[in-house]
Amino acid sequence: MQHPAELTAAFRANGLKLTPQRQLLFRLLHGNTSHPSAEALYVAASEQMPGISLRTVYQTLTDLVAMGELQQLNLSSGSARFDPNLDEHHHVLCSGCGEVRDVYVDGAEYMGVEGL
Repeated sequence: MQHPAELTAAFRANGLKLTPQRQLLFRLLHGNTSHPSAEALYVAASEQMPGISLRTVYQTLTDLVAMGELQQLNLSSGSARFDPNLDEHHHVLCSGCGEVRDVYVDGAEYMGVEGL
């Protein structure tokens, strides 16, 4: 995912509405390794900007995914999670706590690992 200032320019170039709420979401996502859900982002954003709506969070995530700036992960945990890391990698999901982590393996190693 690009730096928040670059995302601001990209949104403008694509004719998308740019608001302080969206800029806050850009900052919360940039470099975020927790693979947050929309709901988790909403909670984090609400702490800094109490008036933000869940609809704004969902729409911003949808726009970022459509622009190729964010990956949407549909894991067995139920709600979608979002990953700003666009490098080639895989994910593992802890069935106990629901934590999602990035896993980097080359093709040869990947073929021999069960469960990935």
